[in-house]
Amino acid sequence: MRKNKLSGMTNGATARLGWALSCPLSLYVHIPFCVRKCPYCAFYSITASPEDMDKYLDALGQELQLWTSLSGDKLHAQTLYIGGGTPTVLSAKQWEKLILILERYVDFLPFLEASVEANPGSLRADHIKLWRSWKITRVSLGAQSLDEGELNWLRRPHNAYDVADSLAALVASGLDVSVDLLFGLPGQTIQSWHRTIKDCLRFGIRHLSIYELTLEENTPWGENPPKGLTAGYPLYRFAQWYLPKKGFTHYEIASFSLPGHWCRHNIAYWQGENFLGIGASAWGYLDGYRYGNVKDIKTYAKKVSEGKLAIADEELLPTEQAARESAVLALRTMWGVSGRFFRRRWGWKAYRDFCDTWRGLPEDCKITCHGRYALSPKGFRVANSLWEEFL
Repeated sequence: MRKNKLSGMTNGATARLGWALSCPLSLYVHIPFCVRKCPYCAFYSITASPEDMDKYLDALGQELQLWTSLSGDKLHAQTLYIGGGTPTVLSAKQWEKLILILERYVDFLPFLEASVEANPGSLRADHIKLWRSWKITRVSLGAQSLDEGELNWLRRPHNAYDVADSLAALVASGLDVSVDLLFGLPGQTIQSWHRTIKDCLRFGIRHLSIYELTLEENTPWGENPPKGLTAGYPLYRFAQWYLPKKGFTHYEIASFSLPGHWCRHNIAYWQGENFLGIGASAWGYLDGYRYGNVKDIKTYAKKVSEGKLAIADEELLPTEQAARESAVLALRTMWGVSGRFFRRRWGWKAYRDFCDTWRGLPEDCKITCHGRYALSPKGFRVANSLWEEFL
């Protein structure tokens, strides 16, 4: 079979992608730059000069041009997520450049949700002003904690005052604001965790994401684990109890929001919709085709400058595997798996296999109602072990 010159894919696979790329999709843009690397972070990011950042933005434009050559037209984005790394290390001038690149290759659909990640130590007033004047609708602030001691221990490049200033400015701007917090830190108690969450809510945020500190491979703390970590289970359970009392819905295993303020971009991931990832280390999923870009920015820039997609890993998922993965992703959310939709998409055999596994799960970990299958609050707490049953 003939190969496509862009990526080495067969022409048949390229035609399939062309159709997927012509439909509304979610777009992720990776900005792999940080002030410094946190010892627990496994995401690809580096420190870089302004000149290197400018070259990287040029490469993003070249990659988008390659993808639009497959689609035959501009991409049609229903959600946009600009993450990292730390997108706020880009200057306002570099943000203007990024916006021009996106406008050149992307048709942003009505009712767009456009999110950007920000860090308190590098967020500036001109960032917020520019976002408000463009299409950004929500900001995810990587606070991780509001406790000075915890921030110092995490070696974050900001302090508690930076978090408070950033939250106040973002909420005052009218943007939808989400905060990321870490739990399971040394010395963390229910009382201190309660104080951190309560202080966040006092600013008027509408979304909260909480993550237990995990020690990933190929990170400094993964190779040399710190001592004294606190058990995360009771802290997570407290959040499940406390946040609904404040009007927040636990709509995804790590995410809570006021009604209607959940992250549509992330929901697209969990519901198995098409999404395109651009940038070094970004990954995407298009009609069963999953790919990941190279992680090194120099290799990435070289490939796209030569007119080649910078794909390092790719696979076309077999139907059975795709069905299992779609079930696991859907079970991350409060909506769970719709039996009717699942049958329609994956067929009766995949649905019977799902039901066989579902029946074997503990009764207090699951909710079955009107053809919908979802995990209970306890199921969320032990979700990793439950997902293994499907995979």
